Amino acid sequence: MNQMRKSNLVISAALAAGLALSSGFSSAQTLRWACAGDPLTLDPYAQNETLTNTVNGQIYEFLVTRDKQLKLVPQLATEWKQTGPQKWLLKLRPGVKFHDGRAFTADDVVFSIQRARQPSSQIAMYANAVGEPRRVDDLTVEFNLPQVNPIFLQHLSTLYIMSRGWAEANKATKTQDFASKEESYAAFHSNGTGPFILVSRAPDSKTVFKRNPNYWGQIEGNVQEVIYTPIKSEATRTAALISGEVDFVLDPAPRDLARLAQSSGLKIISGPENRIIFIGLDQGRDELLSGSPKGKNPFKDVRVRRALYQAIDIEAIKTRLMDGQAAPTGAMVPSPLGSFNDPTLEARLPFDLAAAKKLLNEAGYASGFEFTLDCPNNRYVNDERICMTLASQWAKLGLKVKVNAQPKALFFNKIEKLDTSAYLFGWGGAITDPESIFTSHFRNRGEKGIGEYNRGNFKDDELDAVVAASSREPDEIKRQQLIKQALKRMAEQVHYIPLHRQYIPWAARSNVTVVHRPDNWLEWRWITVTPAPK
Repeated sequence: MNQMRKSNLVISAALAAGLALSSGFSSAQTLRWACAGDPLTLDPYAQNETLTNTVNGQIYEFLVTRDKQLKLVPQLATEWKQTGPQKWLLKLRPGVKFHDGRAFTADDVVFSIQRARQPSSQIAMYANAVGEPRRVDDLTVEFNLPQVNPIFLQHLSTLYIMSRGWAEANKATKTQDFASKEESYAAFHSNGTGPFILVSRAPDSKTVFKRNPNYWGQIEGNVQEVIYTPIKSEATRTAALISGEVDFVLDPAPRDLARLAQSSGLKIISGPENRIIFIGLDQGRDELLSGSPKGKNPFKDVRVRRALYQAIDIEAIKTRLMDGQAAPTGAMVPSPLGSFNDPTLEARLPFDLAAAKKLLNEAGYASGFEFTLDCPNNRYVNDERICMTLASQWAKLGLKVKVNAQPKALFFNKIEKLDTSAYLFGWGGAITDPESIFTSHFRNRGEKGIGEYNRGNFKDDELDAVVAASSREPDEIKRQQLIKQALKRMAEQVHYIPLHRQYIPWAARSNVTVVHRPDNWLEWRWITVTPAPK
């Protein structure tokens, strides 16, 4: 502990000496920001949670990272090539130093991947997916994969690189066991290659960072110091932003958005999140768990599923309920990149109440039926209100829908047991490839997590075979054809009813410029803080 404090003092002194030379600014620009929670740990493998990843991602770096549009770009690796179906060769960036001055080499890459595979690591699935790393020379690493992985590079973009020498010197070669409340050295200290250096850490109180004066890469913004403060209370966060106590809030309260947008000196930055909101339907049982008629399950009939889809006035939901903060879609993937921005795949079935009634009549449900719609009330934007709106719209078909809205802990537990007839759900994350949702949601339920999130328990052997083939197809063109085939099959069979990709709002002082990314990631090196207007 004393050794690290001395190191921090040395780093801070060196940084202070370099401030006058950095970016041509005569005084330090400070970013003060907040959200409800605190980073769970500084060990980059111990937890896979958005805020924790965002903070660690300013200290540590990846071999391959994402740009402002979420496209994969070089970071600690400068180039790569696939030398065989299950083999990749990566060239590493020369001249990179860790914050303590150690040189970055292939040994650090091999060490990091092996450390990330440990049982206590929460990113072990990604580390295992990229195979076995082998040092070729100081700046070359070869990865040998256990099987073809079409999204190898996307998996690499989730794996932070640590210093082997630093970890060994500080007895931090083992990933923190967060579940057992282990307090390891790496959980409170850090040493990456990234643009910001940890200065001080007071969990659940305040964490301070300074710009890395020896950073190898480009820093577009002017931030020299970052102070993060967790503020649990929504009202207090809003008040802190309005008063100028903080410059930026990652998670403003939805009910405060209109007020903040109209407040002088403040602004709302919003955009689509890489997350699809949709309805799942029980297609496995012969009789619905809830509702009527007894002895039947209307959702097993594709005409019924299509009728529910076409009875949704998605534009009304977008404009009246979401205040325009949603992107309706017909493609069951978290990002339009997953559908290759193909307008034919993104197109929704038209809102057509007459057509929906005709379909129900053909299916034998002209008088409608009853069912319960399970819904979280604290997970997605306007989740309970969306369910209430859908129930109202479906009532025009003669359907009697009971909305069962619960806190997410109860809701997730309920549908995990398949204890549901219909449910609202969301799926997303940093990976834009459709594989992120295909194996978990599109496959028939099976072993090793296959179809785990197919909570409607539908069985579609044709879809299952196409998705399985896309997951292991190395040829990009053939795989794209398989993906499109899978999305078309999903749309035809309406195993899920897609609604929209939700937007995520951020709130900031008007003198703060940030880049809003679809994975809800705040990149500090892109932030500019100008003098506040007087």
